[in-house]
Parts: sequence; C-alpha cells; structure tokens
Amino acid sequence: MTTNTSSGPGRRAGDQAAPGAAGGAPVHLDRISRSFGTVRALDSLTLDIQPGELVALLGPSGCGKTTALRILAGFESADTGMVTVDGKNIARVPAAKRDMGMVFQSYSLFPNMTALDNVGFGLRMRKLRAAARQRRASELLDMVGLAGQARQYPHQLSGGQQQRVALARALAIQPRVLLLDEPLSALDAKVRLQLREQIRALQQRLGTTTLFVTHDQEEALSMADRVGVMRSGNLEQIATPDELYAHPATAFVAEFVGIMNRIPGGMLEQLGGLDRVMVTGSDGPPGAVQEKDALVRPEGLRVTASPSGNGIVTTRTFLGQLTRISVRLSGDLVVQVDERTSDAAGIGPGDSVHVSLSGAPVLLAERDGTGPAADPDPAVIPAAVSPPGPAPAG
Repeated sequence: MTTNTSSGPGRRAGDQAAPGAAGGAPVHLDRISRSFGTVRALDSLTLDIQPGELVALLGPSGCGKTTALRILAGFESADTGMVTVDGKNIARVPAAKRDMGMVFQSYSLFPNMTALDNVGFGLRMRKLRAAARQRRASELLDMVGLAGQARQYPHQLSGGQQQRVALARALAIQPRVLLLDEPLSALDAKVRLQLREQIRALQQRLGTTTLFVTHDQEEALSMADRVGVMRSGNLEQIATPDELYAHPATAFVAEFVGIMNRIPGGMLEQLGGLDRVMVTGSDGPPGAVQEKDALVRPEGLRVTASPSGNGIVTTRTFLGQLTRISVRLSGDLVVQVDERTSDAAGIGPGDSVHVSLSGAPVLLAERDGTGPAADPDPAVIPAAVSPPGPAPAG
C-alpha cells in the first residue's frame, strides 16, 4: 500500500521526475505516548531521524516499535506528543497526504493488476499522465531488477519478487519518508539476504529518510545507519550498529543484541582473577563485583585445551572462519566461546579446557537469572588479562 497522493510543492500533475528526486526529510517524534486500554504501547518516546538516514527500530514483540511507525504513517494517533516532518506538525495531516511510502510484511499488491500497474498505482492517484506514469513505473521496476516481469501478475511472481514490486510502488511516488514494517519476515533466508542488500542500496542511492521496523537483529545491524532498541514503549538505546554491539548502554540491550554470556561475578576469579580486573564506573568496593553478574560476549572469552582446566566442552559449532564452543564451568554454568576455527581444531566435546577472559570490556549488571534486564547505570570492567591467541576475525 502506498500512502501518498500529494504532488508536493513545485510539482505539476503530469510532470516527469527521476525516482527519488524529492530527497529525504528530517523526522522528529517528540515525547510520543500511546495507550490501548490498560496497555501503554509508547511511553514518552522521542526519536530523531536525519534526512536520508535509515533508522531501524528493534525489539521484542509488544515493545511499541510498530505503534511508533503507525503513528508516523498516520494510521494511529498519539495520545500525547508531537510528530514533525521537515519541521511541520503533521498531526492533522491524513495518512494519504503525508508524502510517505510504506511497505508491509504482507506486500498488499493488487491481484488484478500487473507488476507495472501496481507500481504505477500511486502515480495514477496523483493524476500523472499515462505515458509519464508508465515511464516512471518501468524505471522503478528496472531499478529493483524486475523489468522482465512488468506484465506479470502477483500470483505469477515469487515472494521476493512481490516484495520488490511493493518496494518499487512505495518509491515510485518519490516519498520523502519511507516506512518498512517487517517487510522481509515472510521470506526465506537467502531471499531476505538478497533483498535487504537491495533495499539498502536503493535507499542510499535515493537518499530517502527511512524508518525500518524489525525483530531480526541481523537485518537491523546490517542495514541501518542507527539502530534503536525498544523495551516497554521506550528507547533503551539508539546508536550505530557497532556502538550498540560493543558498548551497550544497559544489560537489556547487551543481552538482546547478539549473544551474551551472563556469568556470576564470583566466578570471574577462575576466569582471570579479580586481582587482575580493574573495575571502573562503580561506586562500590571491588568485592561488590561478586554480588553482580558479568555480561561477556563469546569473543570476550578464550578457551585452550588443558587437562586441569576449569571446564568441559559440551558442543562445538562450525561457523566458517569461527567455531563456537560451548563449555560447562563449575556450578553447571554453560558459556559460549568464539575461537578461530584453526585455533579450535583440536578441541571437541568432552575435552577438558581452560576458559579465561580475553581482555575485552565486560559489562557488569544487577544479578538476574531470568534473562535480559535493564541496568540503568552499568559498570564496565576492562579485563587486564591478555588473550592467549589472536582475536577472532569479525
């Protein structure tokens, strides 16, 4: 579905323009709140998106990410707060006149129209002349690699092709803002990978401001300029993908993004020794570390074969250049360690190994054995131990 019928300033009906010529607009959500009965979907959410930027909202089901997108699109109204696009309050602007394109998870193509006519539908609603409409629709289909399928109907196209038609239709109207609501979740893994690369390349080429909602971490981290992690209607953190992964602001972000080992602070002794770990960002005494949990990425640990080690290998998973090794430590705690495949060649299930800190920063969080939990003021522990081998690639 395309949500635009406005020609915009300086454009005349029937004029031809290159796809994406309008450029992106700045978007600002200011303290947006929205409740559905007793459920508070958004709680004073503030979000800025720069012109031409692709921002992904990532989070578990029910965190409010889709509600935020629907409020921006005009399909929902905020209880409080303001939405501005290009500095203008759009609260009273109907969805169809917000100069936005939207791509849904379900494609929403018209079954009785060809791919060419589907792409040109929004242009027809804007009363663009037939020749110019067909020309622009053809350009967009060529841009998404479907020029040869222009005369085919949706039922004659694969899922990935249908989604590309939906993307071309959203872009045909030259929106200043593009909204993507989990558009790849219904596709198989290989098609998802191809399509997300194509969407990102198109978005960068056209410079369209884009808000992308997804529950898939890999999609968000690989496509977005910045990723916002949401929880219970709030933004826990918004940052570039590498910043989000390497420097999570809360324990929830640390455990939600990527893989994280949660290790009781008292067990750090056997992973390198508290006397060799300098604690920063904490007002408590060094011993307070034992009362918290350390959050450590798989690449933040090292494993070496050792007859008198501190753990037993339970499984190993080949990941190409890396191998992920699961090790059971004392107290039945299983940790995951990423090593270069070449370094892990002689290590297998049942082997006795020694697990140690690699020297990478460790996030300190309040003790919580039930899963991800927010820690508003996490402490970072730079482990002062040297890795026994080279850091894994990637």
